[in-house]
Amino acid sequence: MATYIALIQFTDQGWTMGAYDAVVVFDAPDDETMSAFMLKIGSFGNVKSHTMRGFRRPEMEKILAKIK
Repeated sequence: MATYIALIQFTDQGWTMGAYDAVVVFDAPDDETMSAFMLKIGSFGNVKSHTMRGFRRPEMEKILAKIK
């Protein structure tokens, strides 16, 4: 499973407390599944999101090993 971090902003149809209203951490099987989920949530018109891929420590260690 891949980890994703989403910064959530409520639209005018929702409500706003600041630059971001919530930070949510998700696990999903792949980028396509997460993209479909966030697009579906966004299609309701109440939220906008900025979604980023997160890496767990073992994943990041493998990435960093490639630049040595």
